[in-house]
Amino acid sequence: MVAGKILIILSDAHSFEVHKSDDTTSQEESGFFLSELAKPLIKLLDAQYAVTFASPNGKGPNIDPLSESTMLAFLGNWWQKNKENKLIDEMRLTNNLASPRPFASISNAELNTFDGVFIPGGHAPLTDLGNNPELGRILLHFHNQKKPTALICHGPYALLSTKYAPESPGFAYKGYNLTSWSDAEESLVETLKGGTIDKVESTLRGEGAVMITGTGQKLGSITVDREVVSGANPLAADALGTQFVEMLKGTQ
Repeated sequence: MVAGKILIILSDAHSFEVHKSDDTTSQEESGFFLSELAKPLIKLLDAQYAVTFASPNGKGPNIDPLSESTMLAFLGNWWQKNKENKLIDEMRLTNNLASPRPFASISNAELNTFDGVFIPGGHAPLTDLGNNPELGRILLHFHNQKKPTALICHGPYALLSTKYAPESPGFAYKGYNLTSWSDAEESLVETLKGGTIDKVESTLRGEGAVMITGTGQKLGSITVDREVVSGANPLAADALGTQFVEMLKGTQ
């Protein structure tokens, strides 16, 4: 028996911008971060939730190459990496991960059939989620209906889209306690890439969110405020998935 339906939001982008000191811009390969999608997805499927994938224009999503590094992303745990890769392959074959629903194809009436929404990270959301009016419409539905909303790493950047939704009153999550990929963590990536990258933490703070950061968050602690659960990085993926399922069950 299906426990409910979850909408999973992904980016169409396969890269993100790095702004160089000489005023040029490079495109760096990205996509969704493997474990940030797979670990919560496992929790949802184990709890018998059906999932539907959606993206701005329905393009097949890319996997962030760094997130498939056995040594860097999985600390040598080949078994876990293989498990998560197999799950993604299965979702491409048996679900609609290979061809997500375009945002505009999901009507307001259909949104009523979903119990929650989840947005994983990877740098790709910086490219096409933060200013998407259709995503803003979708997220405002879950916000206004107080339906569980889970976000991790760069995923919270998508919340900015609520500013651009039709007839939007502005950023919907002003005053919310949120955790995301921090500016300090991004600065390390900037050093590696040799340029500046749009920031999640400070941008959300500038819109009125209360950003919760610190050692606990960097080590996998999650932040819960009203209908939203958020996490900073891949270390939070397991806890985020568990909390999201508990929140979903609590609303049914």
